[in-house]
Amino acid sequence: MINLNDFRTHGHQLIDWVADYFENIQTYPVQSQVAPGDILQQLPAAAPAHGEDFDRIFEDFQKIIMPGITHWQHPGWHGYFTANNSYPSVLAELLTAALGAQCMSWSTSPAATELEQRVMEWLRDMTGLPRHFSGVIQDSASTATLVSLLTARETKTNYAINAGGFQSQPSFTLYCSEQAHSSIERAVKIAGFGRESLRKIAVDENFALLPTALDEAIISDLSAGHVPLAVIAAIGTTGSTAVDPLKEIGTICQKHNLWLHVDAAWAGSAMVLPELRYMIDGVEMTDSYVFNPHKWMFTNFDASAYFVADKAALIRTFEILPEYLKTKEGDTVNNYRDWGIQLGRRFRALKLWFVIRSYGVDALRQTIGNHIRWATDFGRWVDEDAQWELLAPAPLATACFRYNPHRSDDEAALNKLNQRLLESVNRSGMIFISHTTLGTKYTLRMVVGQTHTQQHHVALAWEVIKTTARKLEH
Repeated sequence: MINLNDFRTHGHQLIDWVADYFENIQTYPVQSQVAPGDILQQLPAAAPAHGEDFDRIFEDFQKIIMPGITHWQHPGWHGYFTANNSYPSVLAELLTAALGAQCMSWSTSPAATELEQRVMEWLRDMTGLPRHFSGVIQDSASTATLVSLLTARETKTNYAINAGGFQSQPSFTLYCSEQAHSSIERAVKIAGFGRESLRKIAVDENFALLPTALDEAIISDLSAGHVPLAVIAAIGTTGSTAVDPLKEIGTICQKHNLWLHVDAAWAGSAMVLPELRYMIDGVEMTDSYVFNPHKWMFTNFDASAYFVADKAALIRTFEILPEYLKTKEGDTVNNYRDWGIQLGRRFRALKLWFVIRSYGVDALRQTIGNHIRWATDFGRWVDEDAQWELLAPAPLATACFRYNPHRSDDEAALNKLNQRLLESVNRSGMIFISHTTLGTKYTLRMVVGQTHTQQHHVALAWEVIKTTARKLEH
């Protein structure tokens, strides 16, 4: 077992290793090169009966675990969306782990609660959200969406489903675009509505939800005896980063008395740039809004910023007060255990506090703005090369494109070619990109947003992609 002196020695050792890792991360292949089962077969089938030496454990970490790590913090990471960290965030996580606080209520850690309250106010104001919004940190946007739909459900039924279940309740319907994240469908299932209650609304040529199609679907459901409940709008869809027309959607929701939730999981961080806030025009009409600082604000996973217009409705949906949770402070303080699904809560606000204070709002704007500029450069390079096609608008820092060297209209062949290209690029270990499907087109996605990515990394990615594509032609 490790004693305090060992802890001090090995702690210094690990900090040095982490610093070396950050310094040398570009020497690692971005995507792990192991095959399925390679790690598992190196791990003993049974736990050790006796404690092992730390040096041996750490040696196995480097020998067994590290080869199976895909390096999300590599500046060549351009896949999915980023899951960033930063030096201040990592240091704050160390303190969070050391404190080991369970931050379910004010009394269990007053500093954790009050820091979370203040940091969420900072985030609200930094991103141009309405001042009447109240915020709480959730673990992910998926959880936040589920929390939103549960609150919508209870608000609509005067909290009857919490009390008695779905018996004698109407047939609810919910709405999102065809391009919305899969977590919405999952939330609809978990919340008890059933997948068949979700209406996936058609999108326009820019892959944004069509307000006229939404209105027509709501009217049709009303005529069929259903009860329309909620709309989930996207600011930056996962596939193409399309931006749904929030103001028009909000007007429709107000007309039909529907709950409106906004999923801005990735793009929401970019609202630190005032010139981009046209994307959330109409946000004052929304009931809830989520974005993830752990995607594009250089803060370790997990840290999802969830905002609500009516915190009383949120609390009433989730609060439960057995005797062992009662405290003398009562409702004079925020008890965040009642603001979501989890009773137990980590001290997530600390890393956000460290990051925001270490960067400052100006540097956050500059860094995110650079990512957008460099992604715009990438999109221009694609557009100017006759062998490549841009497949969607790129309003932020994600380019959707494909290789089409002969301007073919054989979609099946193009899909296979681009799938092979993706696999070859990622297998190289130099960069990592991901894909989606837009319509019937297999689409490559290039995301710029990793904490330490610079302009030359974006240029390198384009060269790697082009060089790999040319090799496929021979």
